[in-house]
Amino acid sequence: LIGALSLGINSGAYVAEIIRGGLMSLDPGQMEAGRSLGLNYFDTMRFIVIPQAFKAILPSLGNEFITLLKDTSLISVVGGKEIVYFAQAIITRTYETMYPYLITAVMYLILVLIFTWLQGKLERRLRQSDRR
Repeated sequence: LIGALSLGINSGAYVAEIIRGGLMSLDPGQMEAGRSLGLNYFDTMRFIVIPQAFKAILPSLGNEFITLLKDTSLISVVGGKEIVYFAQAIITRTYETMYPYLITAVMYLILVLIFTWLQGKLERRLRQSDRR
């Protein structure tokens, strides 16, 4: 619980900064344009600002998610049960260190490749909407 909480707080700080940076990267004229159309603050954020900021935020947010996935291996240090924990359990039974850690590394590599592929696919889909 402590490991998950600490990773959540750490990642939450990074995600908050990513979102803040994405919102600050937009031209302030976008908010003014929404307000001049008669939209209130909430609707301007919902329909104009956030969809544009999401395209800027997505790559950094995807990278933070992948980093968080890799940081879960640190939970085994405080006794949490995750992939490295199970590799260490196999090592204590078999006294073979290379293969469990190699399999663990391959599992992390496969997970990171899958999430990177999904992130790229989502970014390409969002880029297609820019061309129209």
